[in-house]
Amino acid sequence: MYVRQLGLRDFRSWAQADLELAPGRTVFVGPNGYGKTNLVEALWYSSTLGSYRVATDAPLIRTGASRAVVSTIVVNDGRELAVDLEIVAGRANKARLNRAPVRNSREILGVLRAVLFAPEDLALVRGDPGERRRYLDDLATVQRPMIAAVRADYDKVLRQRTALLKTASGARYRAGVQTAAASKTFDTLDVWDAHLAAHGAALMAARVELVNQLAPEVEKAYQLMAPGSRSAGLRYRSSLELAPEDPMTDVDFLEAALLHQLSARRATEIERGMSLVGPHRDDLVLWLGDQPAKGFASHGESWSIALALRLAAFELLRADGGDPVLLLDDVFAELDNARRRALAAVAASAEQVLVTAAVADDVPADWGAKLVPIALRDDDSGRVSEVQQ
Repeated sequence: MYVRQLGLRDFRSWAQADLELAPGRTVFVGPNGYGKTNLVEALWYSSTLGSYRVATDAPLIRTGASRAVVSTIVVNDGRELAVDLEIVAGRANKARLNRAPVRNSREILGVLRAVLFAPEDLALVRGDPGERRRYLDDLATVQRPMIAAVRADYDKVLRQRTALLKTASGARYRAGVQTAAASKTFDTLDVWDAHLAAHGAALMAARVELVNQLAPEVEKAYQLMAPGSRSAGLRYRSSLELAPEDPMTDVDFLEAALLHQLSARRATEIERGMSLVGPHRDDLVLWLGDQPAKGFASHGESWSIALALRLAAFELLRADGGDPVLLLDDVFAELDNARRRALAAVAASAEQVLVTAAVADDVPADWGAKLVPIALRDDDSGRVSEVQQ
């Protein structure tokens, strides 16, 4: 798989960009602040419908513009597919597949399968659980596009249920008598509990299944990055009180367990005004030897396990059929020579690698990569970036 064409309109710093790309290794070279990362971010957005840099779409739209457009032509086994995404802040995205509108932008997921390496990857080890949950969910979505709908449904239910919990305390018992408003609120909570359990169980099962697939690949990739070091491992930690032998990929079992926990913790949830049970409270625990990586891994070890997570994702997607596009955003500058060589060896086997670098010396000299300079120019709207192809 490779991207043959990338077009941007009012995306981040780019008023307009039209790039012709090819298989092999391409390096976008230019000083920081020239918009190199924005090119890679646009491709990642086409792959996952999300940014790895910001949580909302508004910053993706160039200042002064009302919308942004990302267009790609992807070639997979000789077949070309064209995807056009229109991003409007605060509204649902619009998408076209082969120039024909689709009902939901999620229908384009799976057209471009990509794996991204970026300096932000250190947060996978040192950051909050949300970073690791997003890693799992993004990979699950690329691997199985239907997971995107499960995520969207769960997030919607979670927002509605949390809003109800925040108002529930005012509708509780007054002077020892349950009010009509309280009864209605609790009945409504029962309905939202059922929805949250159904969607949450599907999402948790998908995550656990993915972790089971990732575990051996992460262990192998970590040894590649840090030979002779402690072994790396990972485990899914659920907010449910489950035993190790419980069937964590059984959706029906998880749904029943979620309903039980939601009932048991309802009083606490109402008191605190938040949902305390569900996959939004889970974590991916990373281990080095018998210690958790977070808090115990050195800087080099943290980088190695973060890279191992990305390499494992690459191998999983490759095993599903066809190389994903490999996106390397200024990552070589963050690595020592040993880790550079290990990453370069893996990247050399990919069908297409798109790299950003401040200087060409950051990229392995023996790659035979095509260098694409990024420059700034002045026009009537101010200084903007341009690609010198």
